[in-house]
Amino acid sequence: MASPTESRLICFNKPYGVLSQFTPEGRWRGLKDFIDIPGIYVAGRLDADSEGLLLLTNDGKLQARISDPRYKMEKTYWVQVEGEPDDAALERLRQGVQLNDGPTLPARAQRMEAPANLWERDPPVRFRQSIPTRWLELVIREGRNRQVRRMTAAVGYPTLRLVRAAIGPYTLDGLAPGTLRDVPLP
Repeated sequence: MASPTESRLICFNKPYGVLSQFTPEGRWRGLKDFIDIPGIYVAGRLDADSEGLLLLTNDGKLQARISDPRYKMEKTYWVQVEGEPDDAALERLRQGVQLNDGPTLPARAQRMEAPANLWERDPPVRFRQSIPTRWLELVIREGRNRQVRRMTAAVGYPTLRLVRAAIGPYTLDGLAPGTLRDVPLP
């Protein structure tokens, strides 16, 4: 455990229904329900209805470097979409799609099997027997508001579940929802 004055970087597996802030708001819980570390701040955001990796630090410069799109830190998402995306839809994601706030940068997009060891979501994702779902891996370098959800919708496949699996070299590996671990500083 680092001393209070040492720089720290923490990986946290943010559960569904938790905001990327310490204070709860409306029906959403805050990080204070899971993290009791003075002086630690979120580096980047993840919507309350998304799950997965959130980085926190007590180092302002590191926080800015992780959060700032100029540093182009890749973010890897596992995205469960409604329907079966065809090759044309994946190619559109790879080329960048037009959103209402402008075009996205090209993304890496591929189909994937359901992630191994993925926890159940509470509440569960809606299931419609007549419409299949498919998992995609999407890697982006931007971080616009609800960007991944807007990208999949723009190519005709709404997001049902969104899990951030990695930010740069940091991953969810071995991290259960609601738990955290210190990681070495870059």
